[in-house]
Amino acid sequence: MTTSESTTINIDIWSDVVCPWCYIGKRKFESALSNLGDDISVNVTYRAYQLDPTASPGKTEPVRGVYERKFGGPQQADQIISHVSSVAAEAGLDFRMDIAQRANTLLAHRLIWKAGQPGSPIPQADVKELLLASYFTNGNNIGDPDELAALMETLGAERAQTIEFLESDEGEQEVQSELLGASQLGITAVPTYVVEGQWSIPGAQEPETFERVLRRLADRMNES
Repeated sequence: MTTSESTTINIDIWSDVVCPWCYIGKRKFESALSNLGDDISVNVTYRAYQLDPTASPGKTEPVRGVYERKFGGPQQADQIISHVSSVAAEAGLDFRMDIAQRANTLLAHRLIWKAGQPGSPIPQADVKELLLASYFTNGNNIGDPDELAALMETLGAERAQTIEFLESDEGEQEVQSELLGASQLGITAVPTYVVEGQWSIPGAQEPETFERVLRRLADRMNES
């Protein structure tokens, strides 16, 4: 069998919706997939990871303050923000870190998990994209149930149903299992792309790198 006969690759992507490199990596990964043609198909599942699991539920903080504490002060925070915003722009993304509000991401991950369940009318990738754009570009509070429900309405979800879901415990155990799974796989930074549960691709690689690695892995799968 050769890759020209079409190979299906399953990829789990561990990432967080407040991770700039996860959004940048998403764009670069999508660019790589568009270059694969028909010989390789990729099934993507987004998995939960929290950069800041200690973030208080229901509260927000300007991301600049978070970066000041994490990276050692205002100057370092400005350098980091300038750098990631520049790289994002090169990938076609408009980062507005001046209005980004850091929040606990558990509710957001539950919505992503729900969209990944069989029969979901909304693709998981669409929910992931919505939440990333809401945080990095629009300054939305991605930890607030009412705001999340309003955002999900733009994808066709009924507001009341989203609120009901978020007020329940549905998906909580599953998301916690994904967070634990990242630890068990040794994932300490995101994005991390785990191919067929065996091979890991770390970081926001360039599209050419993603494409080259995926083709090599497809060849390896076909040889086994």
